[in-house]
Amino acid sequence: MDFIDQIKAISQQIEKLKAQIQNEQATKTAFIMPFIQALGYNVFNPMEVAPEFTADVPGVKGEKVDYAIIKDNKPIILIECKSCNENLENPKHSSQLHRYFHVTDAKFSILTNGIIYRFYTDIEKSNIMDDKPFFELNMLNFSDSDVHELKRFSKSTFDINELSDVAQNLLYTKEIKRIMAEQLSEPSPDFVKFFASKVYSGAMKAKVIDKFTEITKRSLKDFVNEKITDRLKSAIDLPERTIELSILDDSKITEDETRNLPKEQIVTTQEEIEAFYIIKSILRDSVDIQRIKYKDTISYFGINLDGKVTKTICRLYLNSNKKYIAVLDAGGKEAKTKISNLDEIYSVAQFLKDKVVHLTKGKSTDNSIEIEVIG
Repeated sequence: MDFIDQIKAISQQIEKLKAQIQNEQATKTAFIMPFIQALGYNVFNPMEVAPEFTADVPGVKGEKVDYAIIKDNKPIILIECKSCNENLENPKHSSQLHRYFHVTDAKFSILTNGIIYRFYTDIEKSNIMDDKPFFELNMLNFSDSDVHELKRFSKSTFDINELSDVAQNLLYTKEIKRIMAEQLSEPSPDFVKFFASKVYSGAMKAKVIDKFTEITKRSLKDFVNEKITDRLKSAIDLPERTIELSILDDSKITEDETRNLPKEQIVTTQEEIEAFYIIKSILRDSVDIQRIKYKDTISYFGINLDGKVTKTICRLYLNSNKKYIAVLDAGGKEAKTKISNLDEIYSVAQFLKDKVVHLTKGKSTDNSIEIEVIG
C-alpha cells in the first residue's frame, strides 16, 4: 500500500471512530500508533519507538514524553499525545514539549491529538523549541502536498540536515502567507502607504490613507481574481521560450513506434520514478491508479492511461539541466512549462486531473482552456 493510501486509511478510521474515542490512551491506540507505523517505524519495538520515554528535566522527577522515535540509540522525534477531544491551543500542552525538547538530543517534536499534528523544531534559537510549529497536518483535511511533506519524516527518507532546511522554509512560507492573507483582508497603513506612494505624489494625510486603503483592498482582490482567471485559461505558466515541440500530434503515435526504440539508450532514472509516483498520488481520486502507467523514451518520460501513448496524461523532460513538464491541449499539441524541482508538479495538479477526466469520460474543460504554445 502506498504511503498516501495508508494516511487516507487512517483518516477514514478517524472519521468512523472519533465520536467513540473518549480518552488519551484510546486516541494513542486507534489513531496515533497507526500514524507512527505508517511512517515506517515499528511501534512494537521499544528500541525504535520508545513509549513513556524519560526526559531528565532538571528539578522535575520522572518527566516522560509519550513516544520518542529512536535512531542510533538517540531520540530524533519526540511525540506528546493528547486525547482527540483536547484542544491543542492550550499553552500547557506545548510547554511540556518545550521542557522535553531542551533536555534531549531530539531535533523535532510533535504535539498531537491524533487528528491535528503540529511539528516543531528550533529555528529561532538552537536547542530551544520554537513557539510556532513549522508544519501542521490535519488528518481530516489534508492535501497531496501535505502528505508529500509528511513523508520526509518517514523512516526511509528521514534526513536531519535536509529536514532542518525544509522546516525553515515551511515556517517562513507559512508566516509570509499568513501576513499576505491579513493584508489582503485588512491592509495595514504601512502596506497601503507603500502602494500609494508609487502612484500618488501628494502628502499622505489620514484622508488619503483611508481612500487608498479601499483602493488597495479592491486592487488586491482584482489582481488575485485576474490571476486565477489567467491560470484557468492557460492551465499552466509557460516559460518565455519553450523548447521546440518534439511531437505535435499525440494521436499519430503508435505503440509499435515506441516499442521499436533502441532500448539500450533508454535509462529510467530514480527522479523519473519519483515524479511518476507524485503524479499517481495527484490522480488517485480521479482514476484507478492501476491504470496509470509510464513509458520511457529517449526524448521524454511519458505518463499515460492503460499503457497507451494515445492516452497521454503528460510528458516529463528531466534528463537535462532544464526540466519541463509537458501537457497536450485539445488539439494534441504539446506545451511545456519549466520546473525547478519535482514539487512544482503539484502546481499543475488540477490540469492533470482535468486531462484524466477527458481521457476517461470524454469530458473536460480542454476546449475552453487556451494553452499558448510557443514554438
